[in-house]
Amino acid sequence: MRGNLSAKDRLAVALDVTGRDAAMRMLDLVSDEVGVIKIGHRLAYSGGFGLIEELAKAGKQVFADLKLLDIDQTVAEGARSVAATGAAYLTVHAYPKAMHAAVEALGADPTMRLLGVTVLTSMDDEDLQEAGYAVPADQLVMTRALQAQQASMPGLICSALEASSLRAALGPNMLLVTPGIRFAGGEAGDQKRVVTPQKAIADGADILVMGRPITAADDPRAAARRAVEEIEAGLAERG
Repeated sequence: MRGNLSAKDRLAVALDVTGRDAAMRMLDLVSDEVGVIKIGHRLAYSGGFGLIEELAKAGKQVFADLKLLDIDQTVAEGARSVAATGAAYLTVHAYPKAMHAAVEALGADPTMRLLGVTVLTSMDDEDLQEAGYAVPADQLVMTRALQAQQASMPGLICSALEASSLRAALGPNMLLVTPGIRFAGGEAGDQKRVVTPQKAIADGADILVMGRPITAADDPRAAARRAVEEIEAGLAERG
């Protein structure tokens, strides 16, 4: 599956806006330029949850970035509920029990792909230490990635900085989805582990998540086109 993605299908725009009206205004600008629409907590909890099903019925690939983590039954029921909306992707925190519960809930051949969140790209080694982890980010990411593979998760959320090492460790089939993507010279914002679109793809990432570099640009449509062009360059570099 991952090798058949077009350049456009490798770009997910993060609709990190408040309310349905703001989301629809942004979609009018960029929906024809991107392959995946990501809906996270901010939009989902401000009246946008219904957009997941609405956009899916309209033929859009929707990425429900809800980061499930709870007791096994709750995760399983949540995964089934989101799958019923027609979402193409759903995030689950990469804890072994949560991942196993979600995978088992969806069955052997799910249409929605689960993505295990390894370590947030807004966190670095110091943040992890403060949170009680005794290992650096790259080591924790690898541990959780291997656990995800053991749980039969189809994909991971990781920094593009880790894409090359994860691809080498996990093989060709694991879908690597990378936030923290910024254009060269752009502001990192609250992200700490960032990579350009071209380099992320060249290093083995499959789908790039971009929010503010597109949605806060003077011309969001042009920014999305620029991202797709860089993805095409990264694919050519990858060979």
